[in-house]
Amino acid sequence: MSDDQKKPFDFMGFRKIASVISISLIVVSIVLLGVRGLNFGMDFTGGTSVELEYKEAPLLDEVRSTLTEAGYDQFVVQNFGADTIVLVRLSEAGNDQLAQEITSALEAGGDELELIGSEFVGSQVGDELKEDSGLGLLLALAVVLIYVGMRFQFKFGIASVVPLAHDVIIVLGLFALFQWTFDLTVLAALLAVIGYSLNDTIVVADRIRENFRKMREGEPWDIINESIHQTIARTINTSGTTLVVLLALYFLGGEAINNFALALIIGVVVGTYSSIYVSANLLMAMSVSREDLMVPAKEGTGDSEEDEQPPEWLNRM
Repeated sequence: MSDDQKKPFDFMGFRKIASVISISLIVVSIVLLGVRGLNFGMDFTGGTSVELEYKEAPLLDEVRSTLTEAGYDQFVVQNFGADTIVLVRLSEAGNDQLAQEITSALEAGGDELELIGSEFVGSQVGDELKEDSGLGLLLALAVVLIYVGMRFQFKFGIASVVPLAHDVIIVLGLFALFQWTFDLTVLAALLAVIGYSLNDTIVVADRIRENFRKMREGEPWDIINESIHQTIARTINTSGTTLVVLLALYFLGGEAINNFALALIIGVVVGTYSSIYVSANLLMAMSVSREDLMVPAKEGTGDSEEDEQPPEWLNRM
């Protein structure tokens, strides 16, 4: 990069501060997970689900208020297939008698309804879900490491997986801190966060790789700064539009998906930060260089693929 060219913002100038912030957040999150733990929902702890059919579609907030007044404190109320069918899930173990008590409490509120059925989910099933969900997250990270390592280079694989683990741990730490309910919808949100953050990280990594091959002058510090500068507008625009949708889901989507939307909001914010600083920071720490990205010469030509132009879609970003 010549001196007469305008230099991009020095993102890497804040890499040490970013490292302190990231490490601090990770340590605090792990401590919170160990001390407070997650507030697992009924999907993981077991409980009772009661299915009710109303004559007219009820207001779910009124159903929740009626159950609270009746003395129930840990429950989830949501529509199930139709506006007139309501599913009530409680953390306490129960049987047909509990279902009848729920029905009677709601009928006492002036609603006309009929008990369709009830089901009890034991804690053993919840324990299996905990184990399977943890294995699912680890498997997702392992697959990402293998893919990125093959698609780019092993250092890029490490620099892609560590930010994903960073994002997931921080989201879990906040859920442990505020004791927000962790259920299957939040688990789905974590997997979505992994996919979202990976997509953003891959775009930055692809631009870094192409710039290492195109820019004949400049240190890795300058090349990574230039690469982030070229993709920052796309990162901010994508994150901003995604957050608008997620905020609408959180405030207007109802209680059933509040934690799902909340986990995604945190994940998008943290994921945007990690794709800029954690990933690029790791590449700097691992001393990524042009030699790491050299492509063997094509047989019979003596030309290296490093002289090829970047994909057209990348230039348009």
